Amino acid sequence: MLLSVITVAFRNHEGMVKTWASLAHLAQDPQVEFEWIVVDGGSADGTAEFLENLNGEYNLRYVSEKDNGIYDAMNKGIKMARGRFAIFLNSGDVFHPDIAQSVRQLNGNDDDAMYIGDAMLDFGDGHKVRRSAKQGWYIYHSLPASHQAIFFPLSGLQRFPYDLQYRVSSDYALTAKMYKEGYRFKRINGLVSEFSMGGVSTTNNLELCQDAKKVQREILRLPGFMAELSYLLRLRTTGKTKALYNKA
Repeated sequence: MLLSVITVAFRNHEGMVKTWASLAHLAQDPQVEFEWIVVDGGSADGTAEFLENLNGEYNLRYVSEKDNGIYDAMNKGIKMARGRFAIFLNSGDVFHPDIAQSVRQLNGNDDDAMYIGDAMLDFGDGHKVRRSAKQGWYIYHSLPASHQAIFFPLSGLQRFPYDLQYRVSSDYALTAKMYKEGYRFKRINGLVSEFSMGGVSTTNNLELCQDAKKVQREILRLPGFMAELSYLLRLRTTGKTKALYNKA
């Protein structure tokens, strides 16, 4: 199995349908073998019934039960996954129509790197911004690619699961740990995914910045003045993003 697509959901039946529909872009390529892992937080909105009626389409396996938040649910997905690589495409996120071309680039590559591509950020009312993947050194300031555009080696995720002490930046912490342990970033071409802004990292940007500074000091071991500078830059950038989302 080349790829595990892990979807976390809670009370978002409509988003789940959108995510499921976008998997067809990946399934159109017979060279790409993948599975769909869904971890639902026990929603009572028809999500579980929808998944049951799919009869295992796309090698679907799912659970619907209470959890301790999004990162706990992601850890459950990691334990269920069987692919060489995994990507997190949460309920409401969708694959770009050209996703198969991006995933095909993973074939033949070793499981010792995180493969990053571009993502499309949807601010609503037709306003979309492409976020291009950056150089690997950018990890010392932030994720070099959107979380939904990173293909993680499953072996790395199993070694460094999401740390629940980081309420809004555990994805940054996990990626930083993997990077420090020798997993490098490798660029792949093309758009991977599209997702709507407005999640906790957008609406709660102050806590995001505080969490990120903790990652930089404790995991990346940045000097204090550099972490503080990064904090101020991030606060400014995320503030603009939040304002743009609220305006839309």
